Amino acid sequence: MRIYIASDGEALRNIARRRNVSLEALISLNPHVGSPDANLSGQPVRLPPYSISMGNREPAASSPRRTDFRNEWIPLTSPERMAQTEYDVLIVGSGAGGGAVLWRLARQWGANGKKIGVVEAGDLLLPTHFYNIPTYSLPRFRQYFDKVARPVEQTYFRELIAFGGRTLAWQLVAPRMPVSETAGWPIPAKELQHYYAIAERAMGVTPFYQEGSYYTSVLLERLLERGFPDAVPMPIAVDVEPTRYGQLHSNAAFSSVAWFAEALNRRPYDLAVNSRAVEILAGQKRVTGVRVMTPDKKSYVMKAKTVVLSASTFENPRLLLASGIPGRAIGHYLTTHSLQGLTGYFDREQFPEVLGALGILIPGREDRPYEVMIGGPPEEYNAYQQYLVKPLQERLRVVAGAFGVVESRFENRVELDPLERDEYGVPVIRVHFSYSEKDQAVIRDMQEGVRRLFSAMQATAVEEESGPLIEAIHDAGTCRMGYDPDTSVTDLHGQVHGISGLYAADNSVIPTSGTANPTLTAVALAIRTADYISRL
Repeated sequence: MRIYIASDGEALRNIARRRNVSLEALISLNPHVGSPDANLSGQPVRLPPYSISMGNREPAASSPRRTDFRNEWIPLTSPERMAQTEYDVLIVGSGAGGGAVLWRLARQWGANGKKIGVVEAGDLLLPTHFYNIPTYSLPRFRQYFDKVARPVEQTYFRELIAFGGRTLAWQLVAPRMPVSETAGWPIPAKELQHYYAIAERAMGVTPFYQEGSYYTSVLLERLLERGFPDAVPMPIAVDVEPTRYGQLHSNAAFSSVAWFAEALNRRPYDLAVNSRAVEILAGQKRVTGVRVMTPDKKSYVMKAKTVVLSASTFENPRLLLASGIPGRAIGHYLTTHSLQGLTGYFDREQFPEVLGALGILIPGREDRPYEVMIGGPPEEYNAYQQYLVKPLQERLRVVAGAFGVVESRFENRVELDPLERDEYGVPVIRVHFSYSEKDQAVIRDMQEGVRRLFSAMQATAVEEESGPLIEAIHDAGTCRMGYDPDTSVTDLHGQVHGISGLYAADNSVIPTSGTANPTLTAVALAIRTADYISRL
């Protein structure tokens, strides 16, 4: 028999995970503990002998003992076991929105005994953002992403169905939405700015990523002096703190995996992967849980007092519609950003020998309905593995990507196919998306605007546009928040109209596209929704 003294906030459930022992064994050895989630701070806990310890994954009762532990970098709970628990909050999806809700609830609630569960349709893929993995350069990762990402039928949109979602691969650019864009949203401007500040701290967003870079400072100065006074260094979600005092800063690029890690140190929660949510259960206008299916097509009902949908702009409406949740606006008002890229060239002799990385943002505004991100090719200047062997270039290639506002229109939508179903028996979706004449005018405007930018930066050459205009992977709006159930799906707190306890928290709730990359906004709104839930 072993004795362990519980630390502050520890309960039997997280002691079992951290000490690599069976929860059932802990419960039987400590019958005086009333609940596996009770705070045992400072109390002695009896542990089983080493010979009956187990891995962090809790196997199903009928499953053989696991012998492959190569992916044991986060504790998992089987869907069979989760089906035996009633959760105070069940989160569907583990990307930016789901991770933000879990992180905030863990902070707000601490070890209070409330039960939180997370279900993820995908498997474990990467333990961090790909930038943090030394073997990945951007070209190598693009090849990998093409293999693991799932294209949305008949569109340029792509989804990454895996633990961490698209935060494993996003560009890390995290600007706030312009105030002129959010003025029509159902949230006071001051409150939204407050949550932006919380989100930026939580994600490590910094304007100093390129600090000291001649590449950025020279071009930024040219822009400021030649008609672009609002040009700023690119706000990037990167931990720029150096390792000091023996505290290791090794997870620089942000992903939602970091939030799951922090939550582990604050309170217990259950996480099941390969658990596809296929039906929302509700009765008497109140959510009661979610039915999930595993790849072997076994079905499990997970009971919950509150359900938060963070499955994506496409999966949230699919799940709502397939579950018969009423709402005229569900799946409608799909929006994104139009994306136009131009490439300019600069003589290398315009810059000092020490160059650095390039990252400049031109934010959108009322008279400029697009945002522009300016950067040097990441495969040449951000990935240190290649930078060490890159020969000195006679001219520098700079890419300017313009992201244009796209109208929120009812006819741009996600709907269920009346005939075709996927392997889980859920109707597949059909996406209807097109640009309005107003969208086309913005596209023409941003093409000319980017050329003016290159002129202000004194580029020696600019390539002609080539290839089709595409949509950025900035999909949003299919569960948009608002006051009117005819034109919105959720209220100002992210709660689905007419269904108490059912929330959405990801890109899908963003009411309009604006000009800014959506991830920071989705996180700010998700944290706000989590605060509302934590007060109930």
